[in-house]
Amino acid sequence: MMRGMNMQQMMKQAKAMQKKMMAEHEELAKQEFVGKAPDDMVTATFNGDNTLLDLKIKPEAVDPDDVDMLQDLVVAAINDGMKKVNEATQQKLGKYTRGMGM
Repeated sequence: MMRGMNMQQMMKQAKAMQKKMMAEHEELAKQEFVGKAPDDMVTATFNGDNTLLDLKIKPEAVDPDDVDMLQDLVVAAINDGMKKVNEATQQKLGKYTRGMGM
């Protein structure tokens, strides 16, 4: 009987942890993260679910003779934004996967 009680307690704790993790994930999804290219020429805004919400390009970043530079700025801003989302996700939810071999 003692073993059954331990299993019940473990299941209860697992469900509580899952509920807390889901709440933290929802909270993270509501946050916004802004990635920036050098000199803020391009900014990319993401939510916590890695969805691109907005992309702003300063007019001075647009040079028809140097499209490659604009492409590089866009990529830099997007990568910076995604990095911020990933860091926040790891900080907030990583505690649930540490030690699980994931």
